[in-house]
Amino acid sequence: MASLLAVTLMGAAGVQARTWTSADGTKTFEGELKSYVPATGEVAVTLPDKTAMKFNQDKLSAADIAFLKEQSKTATPLSNNPAAAKIDADPKNLSKKPDGKPADMQQPVKIFVLMGQSNMVGLGNKNVLEKAVKEKRKYQYLVDKEGNWVARQDLRFVRFGQGQGLMSNDWLTAGGGGTIGPELGIGEILGNEIDAPVMLLKTCSGGRSLGWDYLPPGSEQFEVNGTIYAGYKDSPASWPKGTEPKPIGWYAGKQYDDEMPFIKEALADIGKYYPGATKYEIAGFFWWQGEKDGMNAVHAANYEKNITAFIKALRKDLNCPNAKFVMGTIGDAVKGSGNQVMEGQFAVDGNSGKHPEFKGNVATVYTHDMAQGGSGGSHYGGNAEVYMDVGEAMGQAMVELLKNK
Repeated sequence: MASLLAVTLMGAAGVQARTWTSADGTKTFEGELKSYVPATGEVAVTLPDKTAMKFNQDKLSAADIAFLKEQSKTATPLSNNPAAAKIDADPKNLSKKPDGKPADMQQPVKIFVLMGQSNMVGLGNKNVLEKAVKEKRKYQYLVDKEGNWVARQDLRFVRFGQGQGLMSNDWLTAGGGGTIGPELGIGEILGNEIDAPVMLLKTCSGGRSLGWDYLPPGSEQFEVNGTIYAGYKDSPASWPKGTEPKPIGWYAGKQYDDEMPFIKEALADIGKYYPGATKYEIAGFFWWQGEKDGMNAVHAANYEKNITAFIKALRKDLNCPNAKFVMGTIGDAVKGSGNQVMEGQFAVDGNSGKHPEFKGNVATVYTHDMAQGGSGGSHYGGNAEVYMDVGEAMGQAMVELLKNK
């Protein structure tokens, strides 16, 4: 299988020149993909000066690894044999395809909490997803051999909405109405890697900022150029120094406060949300957000401080000090552009060295290469492939963190 795939990509992917990023996000280089062997992780790339390079995929970013895996799915088979066309591109997945069976209920439910703003809520168009699956032959794990949407019997999807309460409590599937977020890609990766029952617990709303709506408990007031900015529970968001603030119908951290009860409700009655379950563990958090903070210069400048406090507050309030944390950058934010939200997100990545306490338990996924030219503010034009690719990359980043005990 490994040699088959390598030869296939020599022809199919050799024309794909792109920018590659190192695993720690500090280095980039231009190169043309020549071959990729999923069984070993070996990657062969030709540089612009024709120099040939070979290295293992673990030297690359999560986004690059996701790109390689996607290429392997669409690689041209060596023959016209229909059976060959159905071979899974990654041998590691041959025994991990969803088999319709429930998870090992002797183990605690591994709960992953999904939070953020509108793109985490999910605005990927289902028609675009269906076209990607049926015409482009992508994300084949979402359908059975007849092309019908499948529901994973080992992975629960629970969703709450502010002002709406419980919105979903079922097995994860692309079927049904509405739009999608990154949960389908996240779920595929986690479901294939974890034998225990898995729950994706999503609670988020659109148009929320970390510097105001999600401001974590303990955040204090601060001053910038004669303006006082709200600390936790303060209202309004800012006011001139020396004046008395006039509260509005919202306060700093209200989104955080409103979502905690949803999460705790699911934990308190775990059997209701994962049938048959009696015990659980909050294993990790997924965070995809930043567009609104980018619209406020002060909030953007304070993103690193706020995300640091946010991670610590979640772990403390939910009593899960060892839970991993994965976040995705805004897709239209480019490295080196000076985007302060993105710089704050990369600063807390465990590999950055700026926050030693986050080494091995916090990871930031660079999503620009997956955005297909779209922007977070415009919700990537509803392109469901962006949401799928970002989800897969974030899921893979979480898997890598989970290996660190």
